[in-house]
Amino acid sequence: MARSSKQLTHLGKSGDARMVDVSAKPATERIATAEGRVVMTKTTLDLVVEGNAKKGDVVAAARLAGIMAAKRTHQLIPLCHQLALSQVLVDIEPDRKLPGLIVRATVKVSGQTGVEMEALTAVSVACLTIYDMVKAVERGMRIDGVRLVEKSGGQSGHYQAKE
Repeated sequence: MARSSKQLTHLGKSGDARMVDVSAKPATERIATAEGRVVMTKTTLDLVVEGNAKKGDVVAAARLAGIMAAKRTHQLIPLCHQLALSQVLVDIEPDRKLPGLIVRATVKVSGQTGVEMEALTAVSVACLTIYDMVKAVERGMRIDGVRLVEKSGGQSGHYQAKE
């Protein structure tokens, strides 16, 4: 049965929160990519890029935090399914024009439900880790633009965000 795109799948008939039953869905390869930015001053960005942050390698710590977060999404978001992720990639690149860091996560699974939440969680936690690692230098950093960039697989098919 085709679903209306405006139907909220996590609400039961009486409006109660529920986990979606995916047992009838076939397992397919599903991939999702999300991104976000941590906007900071040029001076703070230089500190991160040069590897001179007091707490250590900001990018490495944020990358690991993002990977760990993707794997634990079901523990953080109440109605998410626990998934056996087959791949989590977290890329963090400096952007001098911003100035700041662009965080991008791609998550892959062969399963009955998508990995959009895992990709978004990976980006969010990686951005928060960046903030935590350099907040002593700049508390005014801003986390911006966390969004789903692309997803493939599943009944709803391919999605790509508009630039």
